[in-house]
Amino acid sequence: LGPVLEGVFLQVLPALLVVEKFFAPERFGLDGLDLVGELEDLAAADLERDDGWQEAVSGCDYVMHVASPFPASIPKDENELIIPARDGALRVLRAARDAGVRRVVMTSSFAAIGYGHPPQTTPFDERDWTDLNGNDVHAYVKSKTIAERAAWEFIENEGRGLELSVINPVGIFGPVLGGDLATSVAFVKQMMDGKMPVCPRIYFGVVDVRDVADLHLRAMESAAAKGERFIASAGDVVALIEVARVLRRRLGDRAGRVPNVQLPDWLARFMARWIPTLRNALPQLGVIRRMSNEKARRLLGWIPRSNEDAIVATGESLAEL
Repeated sequence: LGPVLEGVFLQVLPALLVVEKFFAPERFGLDGLDLVGELEDLAAADLERDDGWQEAVSGCDYVMHVASPFPASIPKDENELIIPARDGALRVLRAARDAGVRRVVMTSSFAAIGYGHPPQTTPFDERDWTDLNGNDVHAYVKSKTIAERAAWEFIENEGRGLELSVINPVGIFGPVLGGDLATSVAFVKQMMDGKMPVCPRIYFGVVDVRDVADLHLRAMESAAAKGERFIASAGDVVALIEVARVLRRRLGDRAGRVPNVQLPDWLARFMARWIPTLRNALPQLGVIRRMSNEKARRLLGWIPRSNEDAIVATGESLAEL
């Protein structure tokens, strides 16, 4: 029930740092997705250590930095997320700059855009930034905001010609490649397994992981993407109960034990005394943060799948597992 349902983009890209020639849009379906066997080189690098980054980016024209810690629960010490997110991004950028890389595409999050603000009906767009002093800003939201701001500051002050484009996804869903599930997909699995018998009144954005991959490629190749941020969202926000209804309607018996009851807010607050994950979600009850994907559509020609298609693809692949 994390307030930001961002999946790990490594569902699709098994290598942290990639060269353009390794990828083609048609590879981002379910078939032929064993990219590890197609990579010419793999290099090990740690977000919290300097070793390995120069070797990883050597000879690359483009670098995609797609990994950042995203645990299922909020850590006791927020620096467990903030430090590797911020310092890891800076390590990637320094190595890319020193290696003569043309452009880095960084996976940030809508968490860096739409939090810490009073309720608003106007959709958030790429001009907005999360207010770190807001009441709903927890460790993960801080980590993504601080890391992205640090990346743009580095490009401005120390980039020496290195280009940066940033993708800001909402909750990433879609087909899975195996049992090692991203946080947002594991969330759907909990619903199907009956571990979430009711739906709190939570709202979030949805995007298919294949469309996030496609947007990264477009940001890598397009001149229009230089120095720009792009929200990756399929459309309007959905309520958790709507996700459950889509799964039940489209998957039938394969949906398992997906709930069909929305939990009243007063009862959610009462039950949260004994359920930590529900307690973490309380600040998000009834909060709607709409976002616009107009910029990615206009500048990059990006056309994402619908919310429903992304949700169904998630459920179908989990059922097959």
